[in-house]
Amino acid sequence: MTLRIDPVLSNHQRLDGGAMFGNAPRALWATWAPPDEQNRIRLACRCLLIREDSRTILCETGIGAFFEPKLRERFGVEEEGHVLLDNLRALGVLPEEVDVVLLSHLHFDHAGGALTAWQADAPCELAFPNARWVVGRTAWERARHPHPRDRASFVPRLVELLAASERLELVDGDRSATLGPAYRLHASSGHTPGMLLIEVPADGGPLVFCADLIPGLPWVRRAITMGYDRFPELLIDEKTRLLDDLVARDGRLFFTHDPDCAVARLSRDDKGNVVAVAER
Repeated sequence: MTLRIDPVLSNHQRLDGGAMFGNAPRALWATWAPPDEQNRIRLACRCLLIREDSRTILCETGIGAFFEPKLRERFGVEEEGHVLLDNLRALGVLPEEVDVVLLSHLHFDHAGGALTAWQADAPCELAFPNARWVVGRTAWERARHPHPRDRASFVPRLVELLAASERLELVDGDRSATLGPAYRLHASSGHTPGMLLIEVPADGGPLVFCADLIPGLPWVRRAITMGYDRFPELLIDEKTRLLDDLVARDGRLFFTHDPDCAVARLSRDDKGNVVAVAER
């Protein structure tokens, strides 16, 4: 099977740097991600486009443009239009040509781009009308019955539309019937219960879309977590296992939120710590 793999940007977002770096002091994290005057750092919402010989797969959809203007400003979304759809078209892919969409979890900054852009006089619809949707069952149940701590992270309209689509696969294990056996899924619950990380058998070594387990280069450091993570100690353990596994297999990470780096290769420094070097 021949694969063409491309990073595709959705809308950018600015969020509070302290929330994004959890227990790390500002004096440290500001050297990794310089904040603006409102203490916010710039984040990408990057998706992964996989084109097989006869099928097109999209991993995540970013934040998109579903927010009404007031909420778009509140959540720091930079662009007004649906950047993901524009960038897919620039790569020669129309929304109706996407066959499969994998959503690692259903937080709005990872799944909001699955909806069409906000309009004052019409509700949002699914942006990829012919796609089959792949979501972990545990993540799906979390979105349907969120905890008060993360209820605002989900989009009820999206959950309703996916449930009604009749094209939704809920995954329980490490393989998806829709994606096929070539793609392995790693489960992670430290950020949110049931998040799925797809491993792509790419040229140059396995590539893992690490979603919010490791949002970007600074978070490769084992002890660095986000204030948004539900279970930080569990996340650190999950991160450690994944990094050790990928170093042993000469694997790479694909970052959704790093504004400058899409793919990084892993190695160990002279102290035995896992480090990442930007590849593209």
